[in-house]
Amino acid sequence: MTHTRIEEEKDIVEKMIRLYCRRKEKNADLCPSCEELLEYAHARLTHCPFGKAKPTCRLCPIHCYKRDMKERMRQVMRYAGPRMLLYHPLIALRHLWRECLAPSRPRLNC
Repeated sequence: MTHTRIEEEKDIVEKMIRLYCRRKEKNADLCPSCEELLEYAHARLTHCPFGKAKPTCRLCPIHCYKRDMKERMRQVMRYAGPRMLLYHPLIALRHLWRECLAPSRPRLNC
């Protein structure tokens, strides 16, 4: 099954948020705060202007997250990012590989 770049990013961010909520916050299911963050992240990814050429969020020149959501996502990524190598190694390695090969500043296809 072929996934678009946006769908892959949605999958990655969902796995990271679930890992954070389960391991850091000790919740069996997503708490309302993490559910809100996941929905927000998916909405942002759905409307990403880069489409197929989407860079990883860390390398993106557009800051599309509101300040509070950006800080929450930063906390999630700081915790879950390194642990992704343990829980989802192939996904984590592919994500890191894309960052290594990515051009430093992607451009919009306008």
